[in-house]
Amino acid sequence: MNTTTFYQNSKVRKAALGIAGVAFVGGVTAGPAITASLDDTARTSAPVTSAAVEKPSTRTLIPHGTQGAQQDVAWTDEQQANAKAIIEATKANGLDERAAVIAVATAMQESTLTNFGHLGDRNDHDSQGLFQQRPSSGWGTVEQITDPEYATTAFLKALKQVDGWEELPLTEAAQTVQVSAFPDHYAKWEQDAAELVQEHWNS
Repeated sequence: MNTTTFYQNSKVRKAALGIAGVAFVGGVTAGPAITASLDDTARTSAPVTSAAVEKPSTRTLIPHGTQGAQQDVAWTDEQQANAKAIIEATKANGLDERAAVIAVATAMQESTLTNFGHLGDRNDHDSQGLFQQRPSSGWGTVEQITDPEYATTAFLKALKQVDGWEELPLTEAAQTVQVSAFPDHYAKWEQDAAELVQEHWNS
């Protein structure tokens, strides 16, 4: 699937991604279209109309195009709920759809959209949560960084400190915040992240 045919077909996902490489690597349910509320009398004289909510465009979500091969994962309900929580937190912080794509893609790489607690020997030091943030590095307490809203807000606060983040390729913007040992790995999630943001931004 390339960006030209990005959202044309219903996505038939391949296989769910495993948890390998975790350390490096409450949502809002979709509702019906808004319908005018009419009493019985008004209903007889005027049709019920619905307001179609336009989805964000591919150009808005992926302004620079994708870089390299893209992942295509069958996200579970729990993972999608975490993606929606990131999207809602992005909106609550007054940032746009592009910021949501960067945040969701970052969480895809860091945690496979799974809100991990401490994983013992599998932990990268004390990294936890959707963004694998570290209490010892000043990201917050364990309780805070395992809260999707707090963790997303902390990530976005750091993202806003990156000069010109809006114009940077996704993987560069994410890496500047995360300082990963694998700086190019965020790029492979851009299309998947954009698809989730497009689906849930106005839901």
